[in-house]
Amino acid sequence: MTNYVTAQPPEWAENTALVWSAFGSLAVVSLGLFFWERRLAAGPQDDGVRPVPLRRIAAGGHSMNPPTVSARVRGREAELERIGTLVRGPGGGMVVVCGAGGLGKTTLAAEAAARARAEGRVVVWIRWRDGPEQLGQDLAQAALILGLPESRLEEARTGRVSLVDAVWEHLATVKRWLIIVDNVDTPTRIGPGSGPLAAGRGWLRPHGGGVLLVTSRDTTRQTWGPDAGLLHLQPLADDAGGAVLLDAAPNAGTAAEAESLAVRLGGLPLGLNAAGTYLSVPTSRHRTFSAYQHALEAEFADLLGAEHPGAATDPAVARRVVRHTWDLSLDQLHSDGYTLARTVLQLLALFEPAPVPRSLVTPGLVTDATGLPATAAGVDAALAGLHQYGLIHTPGDGVPGDGVPPVNQLQLHPLVREVTAHTLTRLEPTNAWFAAIDEHLAQAVDMVTGMPGRTGWPTARLLAPHLPAHLDRNTSHNFVGARNTLVDLAEILTAAGASYEEVSLRRRVLDAENDHFGPDDMDTQASRNNFANVLHELGEHRQAADLHRQNLTGYERVLGHDHPDTLNSRNGLASTLNDLGEHQQAAQLHQRNLTDRERVLGHDHPDTLSSRSNLANALFELDEHRQATELHRQNLTDHERVLGHDHPHTLNSRNGLANTLNGLGEHQQAAQLHQRNLIGYEHVLGPDHPHTLTSRHNLANARARLAEVGRRRWWQLPRRR
Repeated sequence: MTNYVTAQPPEWAENTALVWSAFGSLAVVSLGLFFWERRLAAGPQDDGVRPVPLRRIAAGGHSMNPPTVSARVRGREAELERIGTLVRGPGGGMVVVCGAGGLGKTTLAAEAAARARAEGRVVVWIRWRDGPEQLGQDLAQAALILGLPESRLEEARTGRVSLVDAVWEHLATVKRWLIIVDNVDTPTRIGPGSGPLAAGRGWLRPHGGGVLLVTSRDTTRQTWGPDAGLLHLQPLADDAGGAVLLDAAPNAGTAAEAESLAVRLGGLPLGLNAAGTYLSVPTSRHRTFSAYQHALEAEFADLLGAEHPGAATDPAVARRVVRHTWDLSLDQLHSDGYTLARTVLQLLALFEPAPVPRSLVTPGLVTDATGLPATAAGVDAALAGLHQYGLIHTPGDGVPGDGVPPVNQLQLHPLVREVTAHTLTRLEPTNAWFAAIDEHLAQAVDMVTGMPGRTGWPTARLLAPHLPAHLDRNTSHNFVGARNTLVDLAEILTAAGASYEEVSLRRRVLDAENDHFGPDDMDTQASRNNFANVLHELGEHRQAADLHRQNLTGYERVLGHDHPDTLNSRNGLASTLNDLGEHQQAAQLHQRNLTDRERVLGHDHPDTLSSRSNLANALFELDEHRQATELHRQNLTDHERVLGHDHPHTLNSRNGLANTLNGLGEHQQAAQLHQRNLIGYEHVLGPDHPHTLTSRHNLANARARLAEVGRRRWWQLPRRR
């Protein structure tokens, strides 16, 4: 206000009534304008529509251009084509590129943006800033770019219409656009209001005339709704991961070496980019793929587990650092009330890099390991949250089969596991956590061994990879108990025909007993025999024969020639030699064993019956088909009488008889026996047991031979003239 001073005031100024009337009128007008402005700012009270400052929308204030992709995008052609098809299509829609941190969601979106722009689409890039107000401003600016009349925004500013509706009513009428909203990791805060995002009434809607592409760590359909297309990113394939490394550091080694490093990094683009960047710097200590991979074992903390000082305060920095990128998701889960999520992830990271049975992750395990109070609901919520943000995934179910329920599994990405375990480097609480894990592993094996029939087999297979480390951790103070846990589980795996899972347990037990008891101890020799048997099942016949021969010498020297353990060892050696093609020597050993077992154990002992079957198999390989058939027929009768018609040994004996009959040309009878056997195997062992698969194969062969004989006989019939 400017002061106006004069020695000669105007005449009207001396009229007091007139001055005060004018002053009063001005005051009333000022108050009226003030309250009218407040009314406009508040907007109508009946529909909740609030005005928007138009000048803020028009000003923008930051770039809405997509970031530039600096390197070729590898291994994402299928995803890019899916987005491109939607962008080029006649309609619009919404696609959510989702997955855990570090999978390259932003890079994929930027490449899709570059391709869309090259095809003439209008592309707008919006970076989510964790608030609906800024998102509303950005989407309004995008709508302005796409031709939204400012008069429509004026209606929103004055409160006559909802801004979100004004924006999306316009976007529904315009074609050929791609709007990308990047890093929407807190979709519950999208707004406006408190309605669910999936309802399609907020700032992100799936019904525009163009394509709305959102990137997010949230992978759940419940969040995004039924009309959004979810594009769940996975780690890169091995060859694509190797190509990423070669693009960044073309002189660091061969394609095979790059691919090997990519496998070590789990195909995670963030890890691949970090390694490639490191290798491309001339002053780096490690300059080759092989050297970097080797250094990871000893220098993980300095290479990929290193902390960044700016990560705690800047989420953009945290996203680019392998050590910190998953902290963003864990912090979000904690703020959303999933208070056990970080703890459960750390606990899972201490298991081996293999799927973990869901049944193992109990409130008891969490409490015993961490001392934190845990409930079933709390653990369920933590796992659900970790799965929602892509930090754990659930591989396919365990071995299926009739009457066997599926087994839920939990697995971490290799780098998620390694980085998370790296945050627990202190002896405490890690030692206490491992002690709890070992206790619950032993309890889980006890539970599985008590399950009837085949019900425990899928869980046993999942437990197997975690038990060698269990024995290693208990060698000094609880060796026998931990050893017995491995042996108990290995016996279940033997029955399940899970030789690949069993072999690591048998090998670890044998090595531990060699160190603990010595090579000549009876327990060590028994383990050597078991290890040789599983190698034999895996086709490693030469190595199995060497172990059996070593064992047989020791048994004969210590126990004598007629001891049951000696006879078992000789049987194992003979069976292995038969598979090596040394049928004559195998038949001689089986004949000796049969004679000794009949004398020592009796004619009806299961081991005697097995010896007779094995001798028959060896004679069959020597083309003594008639003699082999008679032995198998006698054995089948005895097995059915002693063990029952559906015992696994009886089924094996019937299989042997059917095979010898096939060799004799009795294909019809062989096919009937194989058919009966297949039904028995499926009932007793399940449809996917190795013996069942072999039986199905044998039946197919018998039927094929029968059909071939039929065709041959028809062809040889005399023709009528």
